[in-house]
Amino acid sequence: MYSMTNTTSVPLAGQGAPAGTLRGGKPAALASVPAAADADERTRDRVLSAVLEHGPVSAAELGDLLGFTPAAVRRHLDHLSRAGVIEVKRVARAGAGAGRPARRYVLSSQGQSSLGDDYLNIASLALKQLGVMAGDEAVRQFAVERFAEMERRYAPEVEAAGTDITARAQALSAALSRDGFVASTASIEAKAPLPAALSSVQLCQGHCPIQQLATQFPVFCDAETEMFSRLVGVDVRRLSTLARGGHVCTTHIPTGRPAVTVAPAAGHAPDNLDEVSNHLQERP
Repeated sequence: MYSMTNTTSVPLAGQGAPAGTLRGGKPAALASVPAAADADERTRDRVLSAVLEHGPVSAAELGDLLGFTPAAVRRHLDHLSRAGVIEVKRVARAGAGAGRPARRYVLSSQGQSSLGDDYLNIASLALKQLGVMAGDEAVRQFAVERFAEMERRYAPEVEAAGTDITARAQALSAALSRDGFVASTASIEAKAPLPAALSSVQLCQGHCPIQQLATQFPVFCDAETEMFSRLVGVDVRRLSTLARGGHVCTTHIPTGRPAVTVAPAAGHAPDNLDEVSNHLQERP
C-alpha cells in the first residue's frame, strides 16, 4: 500500500520555556506541521483505498464517497498521480454520444505492484525452475491445485446462497474480498427488445495478490476462471485481467439461465483447458 513517511510529533516545552516555543527552541507554530502531514497521509490512504475499490472512479464520485470537497479530493489525487500509484483513464460516458470521455482514476501498475507480496519474486523464480525441470504441465498443475484449495473454502458460502446466480456471484465476491481481491459485483439487466436471457453480473476484482505471477504464467488466470464457473454453476467469460493490462479483472457471468451443479476440481487439470469451454477466450 502506498504510504507517506510518518512524521513524529515534537513534545511541548516544559515549565519555564519561553511562550510560543517547543523544546529545542522551535516556534510553536511548527507543532501543527506534523499533525497536518499525518492527516494528509491518512486522507491519501483513504483516497487510494477508494480508488482501488471503486475504480475507475471520478473525482466527484470520490468526493461523494469520502465526504470531501472537489478541491480537496483533487489535491490528493494529484499527489497520488505524481507518486505514480494512480493514473487517469478516459472512459466514454454511457449514452453521451461523441462527447469527450470522462476522467476516471484507477490504480497504476506501480500502485498494484506496491500492494503485492514481497515473496512473489521468489515464487516466480521457483515456478520458472519448476517449468524447466518438470515442464509446463507441472506449472499448470500447481495453479489448478492452488485454486482448488480456494474453491473448497468458498463452496459452502456460495452453495448457501441458493440457486440464484446473482446471489451466488455476490457470495463469491464477498469471499474473494476477504482474501484481498477487493471484489464487487454489478448487475446488468437486459432491456427490451433484448431477451432477459442476456442479463448478467459483472464480477470485478480491483486487486490481484498474485498479479506478477499471473502476468508471467497466464494459467493462473485460466484456473481461477474455471473455479468461478464451477462455483456459480454457469459458463463464464473473462473480459479483462490486471495481468494483461486491464485496470480491473472483470468476469462476465450470465444470469438468464439456472445454475447447474458442477463437480469441484479434483486437484488436476484437464488435458487442455482451452477445450473445456469458451470462457477462457479473454476479450480486449
